[in-house]
Amino acid sequence: MELWEALAILIAGVAAGGINAIAGSGTLFTFPVLLALGYPPITATISNSVGLAPGTLSGTIAYRRELAGQKERLIRFGTMSFLGAFTGAMLLIYLPSGVFESVVPFMIGGACLLIIFQPRITKWARSRKPASKNGGVWMPVGAYGAGTYGGYFAAAQGIILISLLGATLDDDLQRLNALKNALATIANSTAAVFYIVLASPAWPVVALLAVGTIVGGYLGANFGRRLSPTALRAVLVIVGLTAAVQLIMGRV
Repeated sequence: MELWEALAILIAGVAAGGINAIAGSGTLFTFPVLLALGYPPITATISNSVGLAPGTLSGTIAYRRELAGQKERLIRFGTMSFLGAFTGAMLLIYLPSGVFESVVPFMIGGACLLIIFQPRITKWARSRKPASKNGGVWMPVGAYGAGTYGGYFAAAQGIILISLLGATLDDDLQRLNALKNALATIANSTAAVFYIVLASPAWPVVALLAVGTIVGGYLGANFGRRLSPTALRAVLVIVGLTAAVQLIMGRV
């Protein structure tokens, strides 16, 4: 690995860690960079998932005050996130690689749509006042689905989670964001453990992403709200579509 390649991965990791702490979709920064550097899609997503896990933990720790009083939710939804991530990781490892390469461009496209419509989704979610304080029956199911998605391919997992939490729980948005970070940490860490044991990450990539995402997760949680949401969404969509085009062209 050349110095400029290592620097590109490190910078992408910092950006991903910051974005994941604020909203999610950090994978849309790191995954295209790894593809552009010549890593196969499966190796890229496995290395990406392992490398991003420390960053999600960093963001969760930075939001620890907002997690106070949410122990019951964390246990309930976190268990489902763990089971979902287990399912998603097994699908990635044991399904043929061609399935991943065929499905992921559409998953990235869906993630980009979520990013574009996130303000409307958030507005709709915040306009609801559910009677249940614990998400009823739907939030555990949603946590399992988001965990499965995150275990298979992590892009926009955070946006999916915050949308689900906002629609099913009546609480302050910052507390919901803290819970989102914790659930994403559980899903990403679970998938990372399975990838380490059962797959072959590119360890230099993992190390660079881990350092970058730890720094980015801390900075994102503390300073990321100063970023322009519109500009951020535009960058994420452009980068995500670039990755989708790379995958599609690689199969032509």
